[in-house]
Amino acid sequence: MSRLARLLLASVAGLLLVTGAAHAQMSPGPLSKAHQSMEGGTQCATCHQFGTSTPTFKCLDCHKEIAQRLTVRRGFHAQLGMKNPNGRDCVRCHLEHNGVDFALVHWDPPQKQFDHRQAGYALAEKHATLECEKCHTPAHIVPTERSLIKQKNLASSFLGLTQDCVGCHTDFHKGQLGSDCQRCHNVTDWKQVQQFDHSKTKYPLTGLHAQVACDKCHHPAGPDHTLQFAGLKFDTCTACHADPHKGSFQATCESCHNTGGWKKVTMSASFDHSKTKYPLAGMHLKVACAECHPKADFRRPLVFAQCANCHSPDPHKGQFQARASKGECSECHNVNGWKPSLFGVKEHASSRYPLEGKHAPVACEKCHTPAGKNTVYKVKFAACTDCHQDAHDKQFVAAPYQNRCEDCHTVRDFHRSTFTIAKHRNTRFALAGAHAAVSCAACHKIGLSGRTDKILPFHFENRTCTACHTDPHRGEFKERMAQRRADGTALGCEACHSTRSWIDVRNFDHSKTKFALLGAHRSVACGDCHKAASGTHEIQFKGAPQACESCHADSHAGQFAAKDGNTRCADCHVVQRWIPSTFDHNKRTQFPLEGGHSGVACSMCHVSQQEVQGKLVLFYKPTPKNCADCHGADVRPL
Repeated sequence: MSRLARLLLASVAGLLLVTGAAHAQMSPGPLSKAHQSMEGGTQCATCHQFGTSTPTFKCLDCHKEIAQRLTVRRGFHAQLGMKNPNGRDCVRCHLEHNGVDFALVHWDPPQKQFDHRQAGYALAEKHATLECEKCHTPAHIVPTERSLIKQKNLASSFLGLTQDCVGCHTDFHKGQLGSDCQRCHNVTDWKQVQQFDHSKTKYPLTGLHAQVACDKCHHPAGPDHTLQFAGLKFDTCTACHADPHKGSFQATCESCHNTGGWKKVTMSASFDHSKTKYPLAGMHLKVACAECHPKADFRRPLVFAQCANCHSPDPHKGQFQARASKGECSECHNVNGWKPSLFGVKEHASSRYPLEGKHAPVACEKCHTPAGKNTVYKVKFAACTDCHQDAHDKQFVAAPYQNRCEDCHTVRDFHRSTFTIAKHRNTRFALAGAHAAVSCAACHKIGLSGRTDKILPFHFENRTCTACHTDPHRGEFKERMAQRRADGTALGCEACHSTRSWIDVRNFDHSKTKFALLGAHRSVACGDCHKAASGTHEIQFKGAPQACESCHADSHAGQFAAKDGNTRCADCHVVQRWIPSTFDHNKRTQFPLEGGHSGVACSMCHVSQQEVQGKLVLFYKPTPKNCADCHGADVRPL
């Protein structure tokens, strides 16, 4: 309500209270078109009640359709919470005396955006998409409320509807199930009847009955083809089902059958099959009577000496006719179930291919590929490759092996080969020396022999050492390795090594190098001189230093270093032995050893020692030259 309207309402109400009936003929403005019949100063009391302390209106005296809904607390006006029965709540929304063309009903927000929950009936699912006019039509207005509605054009009224489904929807059940449609249906989909619980009816659905479509039992009836839900007969099975036995049995259907399935037969007390010539056991108990007794003829004698009397044609197509039992089913199966077969490893021993080793636990379907009635049981087995793929990709297809798996393998274990070192001698690469102790997988592994697939290689065209072994010398000896044997093949690694041991290098003659091993050098291990380069594990042989001082540390702490800073070991020592020294005291010093001095040991004069980097070093310089420095002052010269 606008501020102007509220002021106008307050003014009118105050004027009426002050002036009373004497001023009742003074109207604040013309009435709307709907109230034109009450125009005129003499009819004010039709809507206004005078003599009250607050403005009072008689809206509900005329609009009984609204009063009735407020009484039962239903509809839009009841949802607004109107508490004043004297109409003051009405004029908050419906203002009068604003002219003939003034609309008493103002939609804010617009009608299309109206929240139907405010009317006490939320629109959900299929109802939410409907246009207002689909439901709010004169045809859907309840007759008892139609006379109360003041609106002359019922097509524009929103009153008088019921929330019952039958108010808008036709009752297809013709009153058979009452008027509460929502006991079975919902507003999402009319055909969804999950809400209906058949177990609460006089005929609860059990077993296969629960899967039957409704219209199978509730079929159309009557001239209007209405689905029949009430008045159905269900006291006996034959009310719906025809008697397939054509009266052969006097007992009721449920004596032998139940709703779990027609073929699930529970023999009645009046008939005990165990007393016949063929007692039913195992899976036969589940077989429908009609499977053995066609056309429900229980008096015709049956043949049952062999399984094939009933079970035909032979599902194995005569594959077992050559056996002593002539293919009798009971040799592999029993009445407890067609699967699994009873033909096991023990029974397989009576066949032309007994199962041994790893073959014993193999499932039947691994060899006899399941194909229903086309499953083959008489399979080829002359060669291993009849069943097994050639794991070696035809590497042994030629003579002398000709793909005979049994030359290297047994049925006990495929991976443990029977190909011994003795057999390997007959190949193009006899195993000798250290090779005899190498495992097969060390040489026959994926990635060798030039193959790019994942097949283990057994044929090696290149049988030189470097075909398997990486050259640790990085080509330092390629000229030596290229030398030829008498048969024209390259020596390769065997120019220095042998298969006996990698460290056995007796074939290498160091005297033919630039540094012949002499004296003490002959007993030195190779690794003492040929060491790995800094930061690597690769030993270098070429370019090894040849000077003593390049390998040996200067034990004299630089006393005899030349101008270039290096000490020439060869000036005093030889490779045969370190001691005694070849140092010539007479030529290289200023103190020739003569006379009594010639036989004196070096250590008698050179006794000075100093600690250098944690080691005691014998210093030869300076050494005293005066006699008194060694012999004392009282020694007289000769």
